[in-house]
Amino acid sequence: MLKKQIKYSFLVLGVFISAVFFLKGNLVHETFNSKDWIEWVENEQDWSLRWDMMNSLRNNHNLKEKNKSDILKLLGKPTSKSKTEFYYYLGMAKSGIDTGTLTIKFDERENVTNFKVHRS
Repeated sequence: MLKKQIKYSFLVLGVFISAVFFLKGNLVHETFNSKDWIEWVENEQDWSLRWDMMNSLRNNHNLKEKNKSDILKLLGKPTSKSKTEFYYYLGMAKSGIDTGTLTIKFDERENVTNFKVHRS
């Protein structure tokens, strides 16, 4: 009986610890700050800063209502670009060795039509 209780205690503890680690990435929430985004330099201390600000950026700055000029003011010069897209490197994700890119698409009038976060 005691072995069964110990076994279940370890199981519950394991599930709890797993849940904490799984949710940790979802609990990080850095308020979007345009200046910090624009001046960000990837280093060990701030390697996930842009990732951490993405939810705040998406939730508080309706990107689909903006144009190219607005995006440049808000996010600065893109890491790379094409005629119809801006690409912003997000750095390393906290949950592993993944990196990411924010892609913003524009129409012929330079209005944002869509944006996506790609994780690789």
